[in-house]
Amino acid sequence: MKNVLYVAMCLMLSSLTLSCTVVKQGEVGVKRTFGKYADRPYMEGLRSFNPFTSTIVKVPVQTENMEVSLNLPSKEGLNIGAIISILYNIQPTKAPDLLRNIGRNYEDNVILPVFRSAVADVTSRYFAKDMHTGQRATIEVAIRDQMMELLDGKGIIIEAVLIKSIQLPQNLSRAIEEKLEAEQRALRMEFVLQEARQEAERRRIEAEGVRDAQKIIAEGLSAQVLQFKSIEAFLKLAESPNTKVIITDGDMPMLMDPQGVEPKQSGIRN
Repeated sequence: MKNVLYVAMCLMLSSLTLSCTVVKQGEVGVKRTFGKYADRPYMEGLRSFNPFTSTIVKVPVQTENMEVSLNLPSKEGLNIGAIISILYNIQPTKAPDLLRNIGRNYEDNVILPVFRSAVADVTSRYFAKDMHTGQRATIEVAIRDQMMELLDGKGIIIEAVLIKSIQLPQNLSRAIEEKLEAEQRALRMEFVLQEARQEAERRRIEAEGVRDAQKIIAEGLSAQVLQFKSIEAFLKLAESPNTKVIITDGDMPMLMDPQGVEPKQSGIRN
């Protein structure tokens, strides 16, 4: 009976001096005993600790999205309103050092100040219009690379910096729109001129073809050829059963309407 009571008391004391927590997937647990963080983090699973002396601090290690609204300085001295997302994650093995050296509020203590510094340095090298065009991707990569340099060794990995929206000053936005409209009009005019040039080229080639054909025909029409063709035409007219009047000077025959020739008119009748 005494042994049973002893075991029950031990179990009761153990339940009072031990506590459990679950470290989920996507996070690690770092045990802190008397204010000192352990060097080795806990991975997912059920973990026990003494609540009187220790606690387990959980740190997310999956990709986190930190969204920031701020003004971006441009090369010409303008302030461009923007909303930017910072995608980052914590290296699991570096979680104890992160908590020990920076603390739990690492977003406000490190990531945000580093981000603001990198943004101010990078965007000040670009014009405002560059942030609204294809240069945006270049700016995003430059900000990320500079942040990674400043955060090197701290256990924070910056996966990407994404400029989600840009709010240009109204006068600048209108100027960019007018420039784009002018470029579109210039492209349309170039297309019209190109079509006109192609049509003119087609007509020139067509005219050259007609000219060359006429030149070939003219060069082939010698006096002998014309006389031969006249004889052929004369013979074909003579073989025809229809009544006709043929007037010729010996070279070229001419067919005339018989009803329009007076009876006394000289000629050859077939």
